[in-house]
This record gives sequence, C-alpha cells and structure tokens, in this order.
Amino acid sequence: MSTSAATPPPTAGAPEDVATRPAADLPDTGLQPTKLVIGAVGVALTVWLIGNLFLAFAYYPQWFFNSKILMGVLAIIVGVGGAALFFWFLNMAIEALPRKLEHGLMPYAFLAPGFSLIGLMLIYPTIQTINYSFANANSTAYVDPLWENYRELFTSSAFWSAIFNNVLWIAIVPAITVALGVVVAVLADKLSDRGEKWSKSFIFLPMAISFVAASAIWATTIYGYSAPGQPQTGVLNAIWVALGNEPQSWLTIDTGRLNSLLLMVILIWLQTGFAMVLLSAGIKGVPEDTLEAARIDGASEVKIFFQVVIPQIMGTIVTVFITVLILVMKVFDIVYVLTNGRNNTDVVANMFFREMFTNSQSGRATAIVVVLLVAVIPILIYQVRLFRQQEAMR
Repeated sequence: MSTSAATPPPTAGAPEDVATRPAADLPDTGLQPTKLVIGAVGVALTVWLIGNLFLAFAYYPQWFFNSKILMGVLAIIVGVGGAALFFWFLNMAIEALPRKLEHGLMPYAFLAPGFSLIGLMLIYPTIQTINYSFANANSTAYVDPLWENYRELFTSSAFWSAIFNNVLWIAIVPAITVALGVVVAVLADKLSDRGEKWSKSFIFLPMAISFVAASAIWATTIYGYSAPGQPQTGVLNAIWVALGNEPQSWLTIDTGRLNSLLLMVILIWLQTGFAMVLLSAGIKGVPEDTLEAARIDGASEVKIFFQVVIPQIMGTIVTVFITVLILVMKVFDIVYVLTNGRNNTDVVANMFFREMFTNSQSGRATAIVVVLLVAVIPILIYQVRLFRQQEAMR
C-alpha cells in the first residue's frame, strides 16, 4: 500500500507561526488610537523640525558660526535621518488603522511625500509661471488685454529671429552629435583595450567642462582675434592669415548664420563624448551571432554596420538624439558668454534672460518661458512613450 505524500494537517491547538502568515491573514486588531496619535504627532514634529532647521540655515547662519561646511554636514545628517524618522512615524500611524484601511492607504501614504515634493518643485512653479505670463512688468497686475505679452512677443522680429536660430540649433547639433558619437564609438571599438580606454577618456573629457569654461576656451584659443599685423592667438585666424587673408572677428559674421554655426561647434564638442559613451554601450550589446551570420552570408563590414548594427541600436540612438535635442532647446550659456545674442545669434533662453534681468520685463520674460515649455512638452511625451516601448520589448 502506497504512503500518501500529502502534508498532514496541523495538530489541533498547536501554535501557528504568525511571522510566516500573509499580512492579509493576520488578525485585525482594529483602530489603535494611541499608536495613531503618536505616529501622527511624530510626523508633524519631524516635518516642523526639519523645516525650521533649514529655515535657520538661511535666516540665522550665525547660529552655526557662519560655517557652510557645518551647515552642509547638518543638512545631510538631518535630511537623511529626518526622512527615515518621518517614514518610521508615518508607517506607525498607518499600521494603527484597521487592517483593511491600512492595506488600502499604505502605498499612497508612502508615495504622497514624493508626489508632494514634485508638486511643490515642478507643478506649482509651472502654474505660477503661466499665471505671471499674463502679468505686467513687475507681476503686480494683469495686463489688458490678457494676451498682450504674447501679442508683443509674436509680433517681434527679434523673437522670430531667436526662434529661427533655435530651429537651426535643433536641426544641426543633435544630428551631428549623434553621428560623431556613432563614428567614434565604432572606431574606438576597433582599438586595443588600452587604446580604447584612452581614446574614449580623451573624447569624453570635455563633458567635465562647464559650458561657460568651454565658451571661454574656444573664444580665446580658437576664435580669438587680433588686429592685422599682430600675432594671431586664435587657431582659426592663424590658419586664415597663413592663407593670405585678413584676420576676422568670426563671431560677428552673420552671413549664412556663420557665427551661430561656430557657436554650435562648441556644444557638439561638449556633447560628443556623452553620445559616444551611450552608443558604445549599445554597440557592444549587439549579439555577436548576428554579426557572424552576416559575415557568413558575405556581407561587407559597411553593410553589417548599416543593416545589422544600426537597427539594433536604434533605440539608443533615438534616446541620445532626444536628450541632446532637449538640451539644445534650452541652450543659453554659450550664446550669453560669447555674443549675448548680438549679430543675429540670439536664442529663446537668452532672450528670456535679457527680458527678465536686463529689461526688467517679467511678464514678457515668463511668456517666453511658456512658449519654450510648450515646445519641449511634445518631445518629452515622445521620449517617455519611447522608453515605455523599449521596456515592454525587454
């Protein structure tokens, strides 16, 4: 006779291990008022203490001996420790509720602080910016009619010139950056391990330089101008003079938007390393068996690259392209440092800065920001959808 393999039922009266039972099967202890009050008061006190400490950093730095290092260390300790204490008290308060209510509220309770910060730091300023775009120069009253700031904006030739420049930046910089990133990634991959590391490090190095510093470097060493007869310290003028021509102030030449194109070169130089790193990782992720199969079929290396490698890294290419595109739409530093929008080099972000801080026209400045925000939103939506599609395919 065969022996049954079924697990015998638990012995009547034997204690059951509560720790191994699902939370939904634990007995409902009902509302625990004391625990709920302690948790709620703890949450409130934690928020109050953290908030007041950070306000003290701003208004009473003498309490901390005017030491930025001390305030920074305290900010890290209190920020991290306070966040842990906040969620500990929050968890206590939620667990004090009846079991069914606890399970329903727990996810939302832990997500609420994060969403609140997002609302405070992103959504509220966005709404206020849209609101101020209908206001006067000092944002004390609404203009009449309400759309006056936008009317002045869209009838301004300077605004449309800035829009045209932004379109040029968008059409040129992301495409060239991605193309150079792909080329560099492929060529570096053909080198030895040591050669690949050194070459990629050298090309990625400009990413560590700020836009302002990069602009200063290019302004002096590449685009620098000296009077005729003087030694030319700028590389471009040194070559130009060696060919028998007069030195030029390159950033003032707006024929064919040459000066804007020269500004774009700086951003391409800065971002090529970023594109190279991501695209190199994508290329290395291409399965080797697909490459070997193409070689067996007699495909040349060029065909393998365009018909096998590129389609498999298209998701990475699009991601890098959109990331650089968003950066280009907000480009400001390079234009501000080198030309400040003179000689038809103005862009939307620099125009906003000038209206806000030079002309003291807050209403028109915020209207420019709203236009830029509306232009960026569709690209962000597309990027999010693309990311979701890529995640779904994994």
